[in-house]
Amino acid sequence: MDIIIDASAVLLATIRDILPILALITFFQLIVLRQPIPNLRRLIIGGIYVVIGLAMFLIGLEKALFPVGKMMAFQLSDPTFLGENVDLSDWTTYGWVYLFAALIGFSTTIAEPSLLAVALKAGEVSSGVIRPWGLRITVAIGVSMGIALGTFRIVTGTPLHIYILVGYIVVVLQTFTTPKKMIPLAYDSGGVTTSTVTVPLVAALGLGLSEAVPGRNPAVDGFGLIAFASLFPIITVMGYAQIANWFAGRSFKNRSKGDKL
Repeated sequence: MDIIIDASAVLLATIRDILPILALITFFQLIVLRQPIPNLRRLIIGGIYVVIGLAMFLIGLEKALFPVGKMMAFQLSDPTFLGENVDLSDWTTYGWVYLFAALIGFSTTIAEPSLLAVALKAGEVSSGVIRPWGLRITVAIGVSMGIALGTFRIVTGTPLHIYILVGYIVVVLQTFTTPKKMIPLAYDSGGVTTSTVTVPLVAALGLGLSEAVPGRNPAVDGFGLIAFASLFPIITVMGYAQIANWFAGRSFKNRSKGDKL
């Protein structure tokens, strides 16, 4: 009975959140554009699917993804798991946490629907030059590095802004040396990683870890992992483009030398 009540509350909240969007689109279609709504029946059916899907997704977050992230953070930082004589203030004690953060960042990014959509479109626009799997793996590596570094920041308690400032300095410097065609895709790759699959687990991991590590405040230290997940894919995608461009230039020079000989 409690599950039905909770599901009904989430469904009503989802409908309430979607109503302003629906009202705005209807206003522009009927009042501003003065055009009838095409395929009204299909739109209504699709809208019902969207509402039900969003509600079920939110229920899944509360019942599964958030608890799993916090549970893993608590278990991996539990003194009974780490050992009785370990120093909980030493950052090297939490090696399993860093490894889990890197792996969960990689796996959730590979499964991210928004990244898959961007990778497929990038492959179409580039006529196959950009391979979807290559882009997805490159972005996933960036997210895994970022989340692992973010958990290190939580364990050590160092200020978040130092990491972000240094990271964006690297991004700005890379922007000047990266092929222009890859720069917009790199920036977009940082945004699409923070979506439906990655955010719930990463946010729960950060909050759970900040509660488990002695001396950390969840309100101050628990958040910020998502910023790392957005920043590092930009670095890895532009780095991948720079390396590929360097190899291409080197191959061209070698061919040119061969032709002269």
